[in-house]
This record gives sequence, structure tokens and C-alpha cells, in this order.
Amino acid sequence: MDFHFSEEQQQFRMELRAWLKENLERPWIEELRDPKNDEKKLFDIRRNWQAKLNESGYLGIHWPKEWGGRGLTVVENAIFAAEAIHAPPIASRVGINLLGPALIHHATEEQRRRFIPKMLSGEEVWCQGFSEPDAGSDLAALRTRAELDGEDFRLEGQKVWTTFAPWSDWIFVLARTDPDDRYGGITFFLVSLHQEGIDVRPIRQITGESEFGEVFFSGALAKREHIVGAIGEGWKIAMTVLAYERGSMSLAHLARFDHYLKDLVDGVRENGSLQRADVREKIARLMVEKEVLRANGYRTLATLASGQAPGPEASLEKIFWSEYSRRLADGALDLLGLQAHLLVRSPHARPHMDWAQEALYSRAVTIYAGSSEIQRNIISKRILKLPSS
Repeated sequence: MDFHFSEEQQQFRMELRAWLKENLERPWIEELRDPKNDEKKLFDIRRNWQAKLNESGYLGIHWPKEWGGRGLTVVENAIFAAEAIHAPPIASRVGINLLGPALIHHATEEQRRRFIPKMLSGEEVWCQGFSEPDAGSDLAALRTRAELDGEDFRLEGQKVWTTFAPWSDWIFVLARTDPDDRYGGITFFLVSLHQEGIDVRPIRQITGESEFGEVFFSGALAKREHIVGAIGEGWKIAMTVLAYERGSMSLAHLARFDHYLKDLVDGVRENGSLQRADVREKIARLMVEKEVLRANGYRTLATLASGQAPGPEASLEKIFWSEYSRRLADGALDLLGLQAHLLVRSPHARPHMDWAQEALYSRAVTIYAGSSEIQRNIISKRILKLPSS
């Protein structure tokens, strides 16, 4: 496999760098440090940045042109993820990274026309209604019901750990349309959050943010025309979503880890501990593991570039990048000492990294998108073909 960028891809990178230099007012870390920026202001910055990216053709880079994309490849998309590491995250990350590919694979032309343009522009922000209080890693145990009401449905139930729910306009929901069929009784709905019968409650996290929420449905309308696929095909479509969530962002994570590890090395060099053999050994181990992640990311990139959706091997990616994220953050707390424990707005914190937030948030990454335990079960059953007992 050739890991070198083509001349056209190099040109894309140079054009992107020039565009970012002209359009990015200041790095995201500086926005986080600004005491005037509360959670709402920060989300507005993300939404405005997304609109600017979309206007210039830097969202849905590898999507077909007819659906608002640029018609390029996943390679250019990976280049964008690496080059935009210091920019604000987009507001509708869940919609574009997860729902967008599912709509392209499974939705009707009318649904794509209705939802994709406003998803890309940031006019409509999406959240994911999968997990429930009693159905997290065992997603097929979900109990949210979709009850027939004329031609449409009414939702009854609860979703939890719903990323961006407090800021979203729409939610894609897995709901049970047949209580007797564990997998075939689940349907995939697109549901407006701006209606009666829906109560969204923010969840304050250990990081101090309210990125997550819980969503309560009490007779909320789910239109038949907004069902993706057929009734009972929700599980199949959810597997497309989860495969992209687990595997397709490996190179985006890698770009972050490159930045994080550089800051860690700079920090131990500044505090004088890089001369110690045990510190160099820990840094070397983190560097080697990052290169393993890079190789795995290229493998996933090759799968996507061939036009295939990620398969069960995405579970390998999910385990590796999520557990590496924790090891890297814990290593920073250990090697950088008290400086890494300071909150981002402290004048004595690391100038280019928010290690405290990263360490706290890394506790979640081995749980969301399927816990490490569930990923190991998938690997054992679907890749290694090991017996269940």
C-alpha cells in the first residue's frame, strides 16, 4: 500500500492550510481560555465555524456532490482532520460523522434532500438517541417504544448520555416497533426535538460541561416519512452508524494525539525530567503505540477508500484509540506533575493543551460508542470466530 499523498492531495493540503490561515481567527484553545465564553457562546462559535467550513466546501469532503459533498476521497477528509486540529470542533459532529453516512447508505432521495444540506450548514444540529438507562452496551435491550398513531408513530421512553442533546434540533432514534423481536423489532426514526412530548435535560459531567443530556419521550410525533429504511431495519442501520463511530475517525484521533504527545515531550523537556531513563521509556512507549494507531488508521482508510463501510474490525480501532487516549492523559498527569492538573483558564496551565479536561474526558471514551468489554466480545465472536461459551 502506498502511504504517500498524490500530487492532487498535496495541493489540497496546501490550499487548506492557506484557507485556515486566512479564516481561523484564533485557535480553539484560546476560545476555551476566554472567560467571556460560556457553554452557549462556545457552541455558537462551533456552529458559526461549521457554517464557514460548509460555505467553502470543507464539510462532507468525501460525500457525493449531489448531497452537498465535494466528491473527493476519504484521504482528503483525513488530511482535513489533521490540518484543522487547532480549529473549533463543528457543532453537528454527530450528524455529519455518524448520521450522514447512514443517510447516504440507507435513506431515500427525498430524505437526503431534506436533511443533508441543513446538517452540513449547521442550520440543524443532530444528536444520537441510542443509549437508554437499561440499554447501553447491550443496545438491543432498548425499551423506547414507537406506537402506531394513524399513519405515523408516537414515541414513549427515555434516552440517556445523548451527546449535544441540549443544543440539538433533531435526534435520530432507535425505537421498538415489535416487542417480540429483539433485533428485527427496532426501527430508525428521525425526530424533531422542537415539539410537545419531548423533555431534554442537561447532564453535568465531571469536566464541568453539559455536553450530554437525557431525552424523555411522552407521545412525541415520529413521522412515517422520517423512517430511514423499512420498519424493523433499525438494527442494520444502527450497525452502519456504530461502525463509523468506532472506526472511521481513527486518523482524526491520531492528529490530536500527535499534538498531545508533542506538548507532553515539550513539557518534560522544560521541567528537566526528559534526562531520566524511566521518563524516556514512558515517552517511547507512547510514541510506539501511536505509530501502531497510525498503521491501523491507514488500514481503515484503505477500507473506506475502496468504497466499503467499516466492518467488525472497527472494534479493534475503537479499543486501541480509546485506551491509548487514557494512557496518554494519565502519562501527562504523571510526567508533567501539577501543571497538567490545572484548569484551562489558569494562567499557569500548559499554553497549548487542556490536560485536566483531557484526563477527565478520557474516562468516557472507553465507554461511549460501545465499551471496551463489548468491543472485545465483538472481536472474539465476529473476527476470531470463538465460541460463546
